[in-house]
Amino acid sequence: MVTNAMSVDVEEYYHAGIFKNGMGRAERRGESRVEASVDRLLELFGAHDARATFFILGEVAADHPAMVRRIAAGGHEVACHGQSHEDVYRQTLRQFRADVSQAKAQIEDALGSEIVGYRAPNFSIGRAQAWAYQVLIEEGFKYDSSSYPILHDRYGHLGAPRFPYEIWRSGRASLLEFPIGTTKLFGMTLPIGGGGYFRLSPSALFHLGIHRVNAAERRPVMFYLHPWELDGDLPRPPMPWHHRFRLYVGVKKHAAKIDRLLAHFKFDTARAVLDASAEPATLTHRFQPALPDAV
Repeated sequence: MVTNAMSVDVEEYYHAGIFKNGMGRAERRGESRVEASVDRLLELFGAHDARATFFILGEVAADHPAMVRRIAAGGHEVACHGQSHEDVYRQTLRQFRADVSQAKAQIEDALGSEIVGYRAPNFSIGRAQAWAYQVLIEEGFKYDSSSYPILHDRYGHLGAPRFPYEIWRSGRASLLEFPIGTTKLFGMTLPIGGGGYFRLSPSALFHLGIHRVNAAERRPVMFYLHPWELDGDLPRPPMPWHHRFRLYVGVKKHAAKIDRLLAHFKFDTARAVLDASAEPATLTHRFQPALPDAV
């Protein structure tokens, strides 16, 4: 049985790109609601003996250090999601290094041990930001999970490799990429890795897609979700209808859908799946353009 990777992007609801876009990019913060949803996820994972990687924002870790330690105590992996959920393509190389360094320090301070995984907010490392991979290596990261090989209105690397591969090498150090899950059907690459697609679509489609990848391709799928997607009492400030739709539809039923997913498939942390499945022959699609002259 193929073991898939479960991941959680630990952020407050007001960090979500959909929420920010719906409200305009004005800085808006609300009450913290993340701990209750994370604890609910820990219960779900525990009930199915599943392990997950929690990509945590640095500012969330600083505000909730006991939550970070509860995650680790449950046998889960703690990793980095940046400092305050700022898209990488909005940052210079120097700003990104400061963001990642601060986030890593705050998370490790709360955790009491080193972290080696990173995921960019909103999967926002584009081809023009390939310099971010060099920064991640220099900051001590071993793998990244910011690639989603689909076509999307805000992110996506359509045509990129669908399974773990070496995305960057610097001397003897290398950075692995663990893309979000997809399946191929009739020549199209379809998303089966969670997020809004999972909330808004019948779960049976995802079960079929994950089973197809596990059975036919014998490969793991990287799945992801957010704690706020389980919060049926999310604040509902005024915003355009299409933002409300993408943010709130399916939230009340999301925990039940995750429960069924955990019952059907085996999940472990990203690091454990990489350690068990990555072989040199599979790490052949390195993407390493030149670094920018101006940083």
